[in-house]
Order: sequence, then structure tokens, then C-alpha cells
Amino acid sequence: MMTRGLPGSREHYTIGETRMETVDLRRDTITLPDDRMRREAFGARLGDSVYGEDPMHEELERRAAECAGMEEGLFLPSGTMGNLVCMRSHTVHGDEIIVEENAHVRTSETGGAGFVGGLMIRTVRGESGAPDPVEVREAIRKDDIHYPRTSLICIETPHHKYGGIVPPLDLFEGIKAVAVEHGLPVHLDGARIFNAALYLGVDVKTITRFADSVMISLSKGLGAPVGSVVCGSRDFMKRARRFRKMLGGGMRQTGWLCACGMVALSEENTARLREDHDNALILARFFAEHPGTAVDLDRVHTNYVVVTVTRQGMNAASFLASMKERGVLASAAGENTVRFVTSKMVKRADVERAVEAARSVLDAG
Repeated sequence: MMTRGLPGSREHYTIGETRMETVDLRRDTITLPDDRMRREAFGARLGDSVYGEDPMHEELERRAAECAGMEEGLFLPSGTMGNLVCMRSHTVHGDEIIVEENAHVRTSETGGAGFVGGLMIRTVRGESGAPDPVEVREAIRKDDIHYPRTSLICIETPHHKYGGIVPPLDLFEGIKAVAVEHGLPVHLDGARIFNAALYLGVDVKTITRFADSVMISLSKGLGAPVGSVVCGSRDFMKRARRFRKMLGGGMRQTGWLCACGMVALSEENTARLREDHDNALILARFFAEHPGTAVDLDRVHTNYVVVTVTRQGMNAASFLASMKERGVLASAAGENTVRFVTSKMVKRADVERAVEAARSVLDAG
């Protein structure tokens, strides 16, 4: 039986007389603000951010731009809005954008690029997380009145649909070279870019130098309750601010949320992501070694673990149901595929509990 605790607490799971905290490995979006965030939030000075009078809002945008190595930042309620604002700010209605086939902006943002942005989407496959630059070049439309105009290339890191993998930077470098050759901007969906930078052992700026705009999520692994920032040039931000307002993102007293964002972007907080990566590897190694499951360890780059259930008579749904009975939650990613995502809410002891629960499920007669 699942029971809920006080606001800000984790769910609990009860078996008989034993009450345990649920180990939630569904998504890192479950991360809750910590005590430091709450103190900073409720101590923040407030003002009307649309008028540029909320000091914490202004500070967050400056900090985000500094992290990205770009001229200005823009705070928005969500990453989906941030990506849409950027796509629309780079284009005009009827244009075509080039994206990796399973990019988040195509598969998981409710078709906003087409329905709201009025944009066509042309896809290029890239299972390493980014397409081959040669294929990107081939996807760019010729100047012909019968074709939509290619106006933007979108890239993503880490790549959500491919299990949090981080594309090699030489692919980004090649795509950027193609973009420059054809006079096209590049937008980077960097929702979890600090995870990508940690995996590559580089600064975030090393990744964003291949893009003209970037969206960075402050929630997910970084733990803020709400919000993302987009960064780019000053001229780009003039257009982006207009589209943010058009889409309903012109909020007012945002200082409470932005104070959480400042903590999210702190060096201490971004460095903490290493714990999530380490915990993911513990899970991955167990499933890679167990005869009832399989994991490609070479594709465990960040805090995602994609597991294929190979045990006869078991699929993702039955495996997850049995795990839930033991107080561990994860997500189906296919008929026989399960995804685990570590986060700040999951400690080493929780990961060990998840491993033992999985062992019990897989070894059951």
C-alpha cells in the first residue's frame, strides 16, 4: 500500500507492519527543493519581472548567460516553452527545421513546433545522439520555391530518447560547420547539459560554443521546482522575449522561483550530479551481469539506465509490477525495456534496495 507523507516528503511503502520510503527511479523530475532552496526562495526580494524590477530574476538570467558563455539569458516556466521560444525566434512561419529523428522537440513536446510555431520538421537519424554532419548537409533544402526554407538545425544533449547518452562533440563541431557554411543558426536543447558536461569532463561553455542558442532546465537533476533558461545573443533575446510574452511566459514576482534557480546553478549543486551518475552505474552493472536482463554499459553516460528484460515469461510491465510490490518505481521504455533514472532523491542505500528488489524479482521461481 502506498501512502503519502507531508508536503516535501517522499512517498512511503507499507508491507505488513514494515513502513519504508519508496525508491522512485521513474524520472529525475521528481526532485524536490532542498532546505537551502527553500530558505533562499522565501528570503528573496520580489518585483515585477516583466518590468525588469525583480532583482533575483535579473541575477538568475545573468548567471545563466555566464554559465552558457552567451550574452544574455531568459527565464521561462518550462523547457518545452524554452525550446519553442528559441525555435520560433530563429524562424518564420512555414520554415523547416532539421532535427535528429527522436529529438525531444519532435517526439515529446506535443507538436508545438508545428501547431504553435508553424514549422515543418525534417528528420535525420543519429543513434549516437546527433546525426552525421554529412547527412545534415544533405537534408538542407535547395533554394526552390517548391520547398520550405531550411532555417534552423536543432541538436540535443544528453539525448533523452536514447537513454541519456551524450553525443560526441566532434559531431556537434561538424554540424556547426555545416550550419555556418549555409548561414543557419543552431539551437541546443540542453535540458540536462550539466550532466553532459560532467560526462565529457568539460565546462558547459565547451558544449554551447557549437550553438547559437541553448535551453537549460533548472529542474530535473538540478532540483529547482520550476523553470528553465534560454541563452543567446542580445539581438536574439529581443525576439525571444517577445515570443515568451506571446506564449504566456511573462511572469511577475518570479524572485522566489529564480532564487531556487540560482541554487540550482551553483557549483556545489551541479557538481553533486556525479552522485547520480555513480548510482546509475551501480544499477547498470547489476543488470548487465544478471542473466535475466541486459544493459549496454557503453551507453550509460549520465543518470539514465535502459534495461532490456530477457528473462523468459517476463516483460517490462510484469517486471515493473513486481518491482512496485517491493517499493521500487521505474518506467517502461518499450515492451521489454525498462528505464531507471537516478536523482538527488535517490541515495546509495536506495540504489542498493533497488538492486536487491530486482534480484528478488528476477530470481523468483
